[in-house]
Amino acid sequence: MSSPVSFSKSSRYQDRYPEVAFGLTLISGCSNFENPEGFDQYKRKLLRKMRKRETLAQITERIDTYERFFAGFGFDCPLPKHLKRTINSGFPRYNLMVDAHFMAEMCAGILVAVTDFDRFDGALVLDSAEEGELCRGMGGQEFRTREGEIVLRDEKDIVCVLCQGADEKTRVREDTRNVLFYAYGIPGVEENHLRDGLTIAAETMGDFGEGIIQGVEIFGESLDL
Repeated sequence: MSSPVSFSKSSRYQDRYPEVAFGLTLISGCSNFENPEGFDQYKRKLLRKMRKRETLAQITERIDTYERFFAGFGFDCPLPKHLKRTINSGFPRYNLMVDAHFMAEMCAGILVAVTDFDRFDGALVLDSAEEGELCRGMGGQEFRTREGEIVLRDEKDIVCVLCQGADEKTRVREDTRNVLFYAYGIPGVEENHLRDGLTIAAETMGDFGEGIIQGVEIFGESLDL
């Protein structure tokens, strides 16, 4: 069965990050509910699991790895602050798609983006950026890349810069029906953690957003172009 998402890694990315994985999951036909029945209980169950001492130690270690990677490009990583807030106050509440994204991040200790699949222009390519490329971030921010930053492109634009953020074009909205979550690996983070986080996001949208999970795909070092 062919993938519903056309995706590849550039040779430039594979040369610079040969053993770094990337993952994605598409959930089609879903609704972006604010607080579906049973969702609060589900969130509390996941929260109890992630707060267990051994599990939390492993999550913290992975998030520390992301923090060091971000610092290497001169940026602050948002994950440590999100983890502290989650430990102290629980998962935030926005809407189902955004909440699923935070839960995937915190429960797996990885970096996840949530996007409207229908707003991408063509195939997706994971790439290593050149110095000074531009991305139009959420809320009108302008991201200017640094050489070697990991970026995701569609056929028109950079749609996400790992260390800086996702674009405005593909953000989820109230009318989003086909939601794509993707997860960035970095050196030192194994691909099974990407699968764990994306599975949480996919199952959340399937169970509470009435969507159809189109599979969880992990692209490791052996991806053929």
